[in-house]
Amino acid sequence: MAVKMRLTRMGDKKSPFYRVVITDSRNARDGAYIDKVGYYNPTTVPAEVVIDEAKAKDWLAKGVQPTDTVKNLLINKGIIPKPTKLSPSKTKKRKTDK
Repeated sequence: MAVKMRLTRMGDKKSPFYRVVITDSRNARDGAYIDKVGYYNPTTVPAEVVIDEAKAKDWLAKGVQPTDTVKNLLINKGIIPKPTKLSPSKTKKRKTDK
């Protein structure tokens, strides 16, 4: 079973807010979830992010994989450290002739 930490959409039309939830990756975006970790409201200025740090760290220790958006939220809140290198090099190194 592939368990993920991801966002589920809530709120009215054109005024969304999101819950940060733990769910099976095969479930629908707004389907059943295992646990609620926090919420994210992008409509406020600045965006409001509330995440239960203890729950998030506990689930990450159990092997839950966060989606890219949730990973960025966790990095901004300081729950997980920012990686020094975000992606591998796209180009190959040139060979030098000696």
